[in-house]
Amino acid sequence: MTQDNNFPTEPCFVISVAARMVGLHAQTLRYYERVGLVMPSRSGGRQRLYSMADVERLRRIKTFTDEMGVNLAGAEVALKLVDRIRELEGQVEVLSKEVTRLRAAGRVSRR
Repeated sequence: MTQDNNFPTEPCFVISVAARMVGLHAQTLRYYERVGLVMPSRSGGRQRLYSMADVERLRRIKTFTDEMGVNLAGAEVALKLVDRIRELEGQVEVLSKEVTRLRAAGRVSRR
């Protein structure tokens, strides 16, 4: 099965499918939503719909709790740190491109 990474935030999996993909019970996913670890979209009929990004987040939570022995509070902190690192990496990329652009502009204007 190939994963479509073009729309990672597109809600497309009902709770039973998402739970099966991650290897957790649907009730566990409901609990994670109650405590704010994941926020699936809702259909018009209020059915939970999980995106690939949600599924990946659930996999990270499962890794933290099952394989690393971290409790849910620790998993929440770790997820926030991972999110912040990604945000900062994006900012570094933007700034690096700007530095490259400015350096190139400086070379052109010096000639």
